[in-house]
Amino acid sequence: MAHTRERSPSHPAPELLGHGLRLRHWDADSDADAEIWLRGRSDPEFRRWNTPLKAVADLDDARASLRAAAEAAADGVSVAFRVTDAISDTTLGHVGVHEIDHVVRVARIGYWVLPEARGHRVAARALTLVARWTFTDLRLHRLELGHALGHDASCRIAERCGFPYEGTLRGAMFEAGRQDAFRDVHLHARLATDPEVAGR
Repeated sequence: MAHTRERSPSHPAPELLGHGLRLRHWDADSDADAEIWLRGRSDPEFRRWNTPLKAVADLDDARASLRAAAEAAADGVSVAFRVTDAISDTTLGHVGVHEIDHVVRVARIGYWVLPEARGHRVAARALTLVARWTFTDLRLHRLELGHALGHDASCRIAERCGFPYEGTLRGAMFEAGRQDAFRDVHLHARLATDPEVAGR
């Protein structure tokens, strides 16, 4: 059954602070933000596991992508956070909440981490922080996390953060670098009623 996605009645998402991180909004008018967004989205490891509908190949693409993210946030259907170190303010990666359905109170979460920040549980800490916010401030009931079959690192992060594996979705995402072939997806999810797990 299809549900109409309604604009969120809440105020824009705040900055989030916790687990040694500060989650800020991306700024489409910032050259620095656009450069980081381009670097993250063009990273070989990102491209191995993700095939966006619109590629980010240069700074103009990055600015357009960030503007689209800001418009989706204004419509209440998505929120994009720039993940930074709480002390140094160094950008570490990105975490976003997408396809927010305020009727059935469900959304999907995704993330990426810059190469130099990997190995420090940045994704797990950011995921824990954002999940708490979605269940308290957005009052969501279910938060889903999907990753390409074979992406074992994402599988471990999901489990560590209290997102148990629920099943495999057949042909649910594009193959790497292609939009004419599909691959399977592991589906994980967490409910607001599940106990919080500190994925640090």
